[in-house]
Amino acid sequence: MNMSNINAADLSAMSDRELARAELEIARKYYNRFSVFMLVWGFGNLACWLALWPLTLMGVIPLWLAFPIATLNVILCYLPSHEAQHSNFARSGEPLRWLNELIGYVSTIPMVLPFKVARLTHMEHHSHTNDPALDPDYWVKADSWHQHLWQGLKNRQPGHSHPYAETMKRLGDEPFVKKALLEGAIQTLSFWAILTALAWSGHAIEAALLWWLPRHIGTSYISLMLSWAPHFPNPERGRYRNTRYFTFPLGNIIALGMEHHIIHHMHPGIPLNWNAAAYRDLKPILDARGCRDEAFQPSNLSTVQA
Repeated sequence: MNMSNINAADLSAMSDRELARAELEIARKYYNRFSVFMLVWGFGNLACWLALWPLTLMGVIPLWLAFPIATLNVILCYLPSHEAQHSNFARSGEPLRWLNELIGYVSTIPMVLPFKVARLTHMEHHSHTNDPALDPDYWVKADSWHQHLWQGLKNRQPGHSHPYAETMKRLGDEPFVKKALLEGAIQTLSFWAILTALAWSGHAIEAALLWWLPRHIGTSYISLMLSWAPHFPNPERGRYRNTRYFTFPLGNIIALGMEHHIIHHMHPGIPLNWNAAAYRDLKPILDARGCRDEAFQPSNLSTVQA
């Protein structure tokens, strides 16, 4: 089906099945593409962050310069792992499956995000998007960006039950859940052990400004752009309404590519760097389906139709 020859009237006359068939035909063009861009992003970003440590400790670059770079590294570290969570580098049983899992594990080291915990909770998010009881990311709902950031900070305080922890409890005592929790515990304890060792050796400020504080800032920014902005305000449920296309004032790069997050929820097998192209091709169908196309409103829950 050639969508370029179909106008709005033709789309309005199509049945749900015909629209679904047309959508899948277009989306298939972007599936099964190996994203070298995301691969280089993941390993390159990690290499940059790791290099900051010897360069800073040896005095090659000043700490005031290393700190914003480290913060940017944390902000950028999640998305390659996110691709791996969806097995977009290689699916189970394929020759490069080891590479998919490797990028998933190592790219989020600066963020201290355990890969298998991230994968399990993210799959729950996709299965139950905007469900107040079952979506582990529903907590991001807030009346403003600063309220959301404050909620995220509170969730990371000791003794506060985080929604991801609640989701892991709900998933039960299956072996894969226990393994994910064990790996998560090892990674978290290793993080604190390294920070303690650095502080004990006289490098507490370096530890704080190269890892501890960038982790908090980066985690907050990732949550703001990847969860709050695409799904809220006015959370809805359903394939074509549970997220949206939004226009970010500072551009899609600053929004971490999330302007087209609706494509990811509809077709998670499409790599991030092709979401914009897929959105342009699918736009007539998205409009026919009543998908959300909104301006970014940072200060309150109101939305403005684009």
